[in-house]
Amino acid sequence: MDPMNIQVGGTHYKDMKIQPLEFAIANRLDFFQKDILKYITRRKGDKAKRLEDLMKAQHYLAVYIDTIENGDWE
Repeated sequence: MDPMNIQVGGTHYKDMKIQPLEFAIANRLDFFQKDILKYITRRKGDKAKRLEDLMKAQHYLAVYIDTIENGDWE
């Protein structure tokens, strides 16, 4: 069985034309890029949950920027 056809806890990624993980693998995104993509494409739950996901993406982006600015990331 193709593991990309399996999703634990819903179908919010499987219902997309291209799953964020598929896009991340195909484009060789790093950890930060993949998680930011995941959070901004997720449309799961009510308004509060969607806003929480966007704040998670914002947090990951801030950490990513800080990591690059401090020379801790290639």
